[in-house]
Amino acid sequence: MDRREFIKGCAAVAAAGALSGCAGAAENKNLPTADGNAGKKRKCARSVIEIWVWGGPSQLETFDPKPKAPKDYNGGFGEIKTNVPGITISEFWPMMAKIADKYSIIRTMTHPYPGHETATYLMQTGRKPGGGKVYPAIGAVIAMYKRKEYKGDVPPYVILTVPKGRFSEVGFLSEEFSPLVTGGNPNASRFIVDGIVPPGGLTREEQKTRFDILGELDTFTMETPQGLVAMRDFDSAGRDARRVIEGDGAKVFDLSLESDATRDRYGRTTFGQSCLTARRLVESGVPYITINAQGWDTHKRHFEIMKTKAAEMDKALSALIGDLSEKGLLDSTIVWWTGEFGRTPRVDWEAPWNGGRNHYAKCFTSLVAGGGFAGGKVVGVSDETASKVVSRPVTPQDMLGSIYELCGIDPDGQLDNPIGLKTTVLPPQSKLGRLREIYKENV
Repeated sequence: MDRREFIKGCAAVAAAGALSGCAGAAENKNLPTADGNAGKKRKCARSVIEIWVWGGPSQLETFDPKPKAPKDYNGGFGEIKTNVPGITISEFWPMMAKIADKYSIIRTMTHPYPGHETATYLMQTGRKPGGGKVYPAIGAVIAMYKRKEYKGDVPPYVILTVPKGRFSEVGFLSEEFSPLVTGGNPNASRFIVDGIVPPGGLTREEQKTRFDILGELDTFTMETPQGLVAMRDFDSAGRDARRVIEGDGAKVFDLSLESDATRDRYGRTTFGQSCLTARRLVESGVPYITINAQGWDTHKRHFEIMKTKAAEMDKALSALIGDLSEKGLLDSTIVWWTGEFGRTPRVDWEAPWNGGRNHYAKCFTSLVAGGGFAGGKVVGVSDETASKVVSRPVTPQDMLGSIYELCGIDPDGQLDNPIGLKTTVLPPQSKLGRLREIYKENV
């Protein structure tokens, strides 16, 4: 490593030490119930899978269809019934319609930012952009608070397969809680995970031999005085990393261990196999997993794109929720589906858009399942074109606060951090907006 990398490693060690005394999320915490009072003791969600629909999915072609609206709004597409009486969703999602009893729909998400960067930051941190500080995203925060109860070798925050790239998700927290961004393609013949699965056809045995030779040549570490704490910690971190690479931790990314039937159930696509990997990470106890689903910024030819993207996601998302339920993991795992905003209700038919939808944040849709959220519910009512919130607006802070609560983390509590900043997990706010009407009473 060069001098810059060495200094960065020492800084990360120091920051991690400063965080060592913060409280983890507690099991059997008194969580609020629908009436806002302390409920019976119950287990907190152990893991979260965030399906980040990168670019912003249309509310009308997902979970808030408007079949009675003019074609300039619904494009001529309709709704289908679900297995929950009274709940309909877009005709693009037939498989999700069969399991509506396992998830709840929030139809009145709203915020003021129609730009990707500002909207992403708000949806991930609960903070308005600006102010000179970059706050951590929910994934990094949950990774930090869950680190004591998590015993796995894979880092506590994993992103499949590319980062959002809009801001530093770890913010001012320790680099210890930065996400592992896998890279690679889980649908390839071999899922090459950056830093864990060796590239170029290198076997694990060959990789081990190279590490052994490297250790023999590392005279710098051998000659370093044992009392130098930073170097001792750096060497320990290297051994930990090698344990992950050479041990069972790396097997979580080996999808060849799954049956062909299971892989086919999720769909042989990058997104489908990412969802299957997320289920395997949950089985390993990883606290937070993000799947960045790309290609939803449909300014042009929106409906043509939806026919492909929605079919792919319908298959994989329904498989993920169903598989988690069948394996007894859904009650302890939150699945959170959202984009940074929705799409304009009115379709732009003119060239060059040719039936496109643009950015729209005034009223859009999200979905939650498992981990203390009830299924078969709808929160909020939008108007006849999904343009305005009619009742029950839900802000990003409301959504994040609800997820934190069900994970056993107090959204209004102090956020531990290595820079000594006096701040709370979320900005101080009224608790009335949190989604307690769809919390399960007993988990």
